Amino acid sequence: MSGKHPLDLYWYLPTHGDGPYLGTDERHRPATFGYMREIAQAADRLGFKGVLLPTGTRCEDAWIVAASLIPLTEKLSFLVALRPGSGTPALFARHSATLDRISGGRVLLNVVTGADPADLAGDGIKLGHDERYAQTDEFLTIWRRILSGEPADFEGKYLSAHGTDISFPPVQKPYPPLWFGGSSDTGIAIAAKHVDVYLSWGEPVEQLAEKLDRVRVAAAAQGRTIRFGLRIHLIVRETEKEAWAAADRLISRVSDEVIAEAQDGFLNVSESIGQKRMAALHQGRRDRLVVGPNLWAGLGLVRGGAGTALVGDPDSVAARIREYQEIGIETIIGSAYPHLEEIFNVAELLFPKLGLQGEAAHAERSWDVEFGRGQRPRVASAA
Repeated sequence: MSGKHPLDLYWYLPTHGDGPYLGTDERHRPATFGYMREIAQAADRLGFKGVLLPTGTRCEDAWIVAASLIPLTEKLSFLVALRPGSGTPALFARHSATLDRISGGRVLLNVVTGADPADLAGDGIKLGHDERYAQTDEFLTIWRRILSGEPADFEGKYLSAHGTDISFPPVQKPYPPLWFGGSSDTGIAIAAKHVDVYLSWGEPVEQLAEKLDRVRVAAAAQGRTIRFGLRIHLIVRETEKEAWAAADRLISRVSDEVIAEAQDGFLNVSESIGQKRMAALHQGRRDRLVVGPNLWAGLGLVRGGAGTALVGDPDSVAARIREYQEIGIETIIGSAYPHLEEIFNVAELLFPKLGLQGEAAHAERSWDVEFGRGQRPRVASAA
């Protein structure tokens, strides 16, 4: 069953590490290549449309990880983080075209303008919030022209390009699709002008609908339309009780001191409007974590970025996803901790409720063919 819009489901690749608890190193899993390969291949086999690869000083490089995993997967798309300011538009245009070619058109680009101040400093980016978005505007103008085969001559305040062309164009035309998330007025203006898919973290449906309407209006003023995606965690179990217990367990090792430190960073250090919107949902309080039907903000106590999860049994979570579809969401980028085990929970429990076809659905059909619907194979008892 689906809502008004068709749904694509993506998964998150934890290139910074993983584990069953937030806010602690207890049972931490390092981001080894073998572990990331397992998650990517599971996503590919189970029927997820793609994986999101983040960026930051605490992450393995998104471009190199994607290049290493592409030959080990068959259909999976790779949504790779692209940070304007950390390289020239021409350089990233060549990277994008090459990765798109070797993958057979399985590359998507997630433009990341905002970031943790430490990450920006580490990349040598000194511009403030609005200037970074102005630079992103120039960057994407040049990048799009190069990959579209247009003259790229451009002289801006922050960037320039003259006589730039590309010998090996991308497979996808005119270029690999651009994805982007930004809740500020300047961020929405960039999305309206340049990108194909606007991403948002998981806010309550009514609140998110208002923001998406602002993006639509801004895009229409540019003579464009934009698709919409949602970045959110998915904690799905066979029963509501089991799902909420899993959510509580995820933050059971988090101390009040760790929460206070994280919230101070989100509210007083980060310049991200989207991050402040996340923090405002719960205000750092453990007793205010349920912020909508099946919508839980516990991850946002300590996790930057996507800080909410849909929590519940398959029917409840599917119903909430359909509500997001009704306001225009066409893509869900999901995640849950640990990502390897949870990708199977989502595929096995949630896919059938959303009408998505994956390995679990094929296994069910094989079962029906061999044994007849409603029947079970006979298992020999031990002697």
